[in-house]
Amino acid sequence: MGGFEKVYEMGRIFRNEGMDQTHNPEFTTIEAYQAFGDLNTMMDLTRGMVQAAAMAACGTLQVEYQGQTIDLSGDWEVRTMCDLATEAVGEPINTDRSLEDLRAIAQRLGIKVEEKWGTGKLISEIFEEACEEKLVQPIFVTEHPLEVSPLAKKLPGNPQLTERFELFICGHEYANAFNELNDPVDQAERFHAQVAAKDYDDEAMGYDADYIRALEYGMPPAGGMGLGIDRLVMLLTDSASIRDVLLYPAMKPEAE
Repeated sequence: MGGFEKVYEMGRIFRNEGMDQTHNPEFTTIEAYQAFGDLNTMMDLTRGMVQAAAMAACGTLQVEYQGQTIDLSGDWEVRTMCDLATEAVGEPINTDRSLEDLRAIAQRLGIKVEEKWGTGKLISEIFEEACEEKLVQPIFVTEHPLEVSPLAKKLPGNPQLTERFELFICGHEYANAFNELNDPVDQAERFHAQVAAKDYDDEAMGYDADYIRALEYGMPPAGGMGLGIDRLVMLLTDSASIRDVLLYPAMKPEAE
């Protein structure tokens, strides 16, 4: 928007969310955006960054992590979220399924289903429960539901899905990327929907009036990507806990 065709930033991010071995409320990311780039551009950038970091830190693309060999070489697998969920569950998981069908599948998987969840949210939750931990080798998971992708362009041919990918390694998300939504009217509608979802979705966004105004002035088609630095460092240093790689982890008071 400011006339720079390629931009990036590294910075500390805070999200008021839970803490476990791979999550910390404060973490570090690198974000990159490229005018006239797309998902393929972002896949090349993400894979190139991870491979370059592995070679610099480990001297190899065959990285040992918690007793498993992770092969970071070559091109990485690309699969859609619905295909992976269908494979894991053993029956079709897609936007054509009824809410009742998807709710029944989610409940069978032990997911606590919220009444206001739509088709897209249910597909995302089914994927998370049935697939994520099985994604050990690097894989780009594409075509995320619109309901959980408020900043990504709609997928041509199916407006209930989006042009988005997440990179998964060792059962965890490492990067998130979109064909960036640059339509101010569509974006404003999605922000309103996110505001309405805040009472049942902790990750729902607020309404960003400054961003909408910037889009109204004009933004070219662009690809954007964010990668979690802490998780990447965990992978390359064979660290089991994110606390082991944080520069300033939260500390408990020393026992008397």
